[in-house]
Amino acid sequence: MYAQEVKSTGKGVKSLEEMEPQERAFQEKIDADIKIEPKEWMPEGYRKTLIRQISQHAHSEIVGQLPEGNWITRAPTLERKAILLAKVQDEAGHGLYLYCAAETLGISRDQMTEQLLSGKAKYSSIFNYPTLTWADIGAIGWLVDGAAIMNQVPLQRCSYGPYSRAMVRICKEESFHQRQGYDIMMKLVKGTTEQKEMAQDALNRWWQPSLMMFGPSDKDSVHSAQSMAWGIKQNTNDELRQKFVDQTVPQAEYLGLTVPDPDLRWNEEKGGYDFGEVDWSEFYEVLKGNGPCNAERMAARQKAWNDGAWFREGLMAHAKKREARKVAAE
Repeated sequence: MYAQEVKSTGKGVKSLEEMEPQERAFQEKIDADIKIEPKEWMPEGYRKTLIRQISQHAHSEIVGQLPEGNWITRAPTLERKAILLAKVQDEAGHGLYLYCAAETLGISRDQMTEQLLSGKAKYSSIFNYPTLTWADIGAIGWLVDGAAIMNQVPLQRCSYGPYSRAMVRICKEESFHQRQGYDIMMKLVKGTTEQKEMAQDALNRWWQPSLMMFGPSDKDSVHSAQSMAWGIKQNTNDELRQKFVDQTVPQAEYLGLTVPDPDLRWNEEKGGYDFGEVDWSEFYEVLKGNGPCNAERMAARQKAWNDGAWFREGLMAHAKKREARKVAAE
């Protein structure tokens, strides 16, 4: 989900025999499951791929606050408000962890933000869909955060140390988010007929976008092999999508909800579900900036950046004064 637009600079996966000595030593370290740390040598393609993926992940966490943030004041109870507020706060923290991890690769937070605002950097396509009802908050927790966990648990084993370590805490908090969403759906399906219909409607609208979170199908994901060889990815897009479907369909059945896929059926031979093809035309349109809320999301991030200019300038002025005083004292 955090590499939907990541493109590796490599032309293919090299064998150890084809590598230069320094690159071979690097690859052997990854193959031995030894973490790569910031000051160690790494191929430029590895560094650039990580910057793109981690920054897209960080942007996704920050932009991901927006669909839920407008429901904090409208949540049905004080307890629900407090829980949702805590969740949105967690997502802000996740973004900060990840920006810090990306900065160890030689890019500044300002540069990453400028790339986002210019359209050069992306965030997960899922956050370009609107939250129309309270059930959407449940669907986001259950489906979106469930898909995120499916992606993030393997990232704890990422070959790059700072990214791997950041994911340990993030995964723990995402588990809370997923349970929070499922609990909302559980309450709705046990409520009135209208509430159960609202839950079903949310599932209908969020199912396909959730499947898109895992990125293009393997046959169209031409750079996955290199990312997996480098230990950045542990699983292919289609493997993770299949695991998500296999895990989520029984949960929907327990809720008494119907997954909106006429092609969905259990395949005894493979021990998993067959399901319909994702609408890839919609996926690519959203990535191009033509989703329901792309313009709204980017306008919100641009406003936040502009509104925070005075604070950034104040921090820089204070830092310069402190440095000047330090120099004068010496």
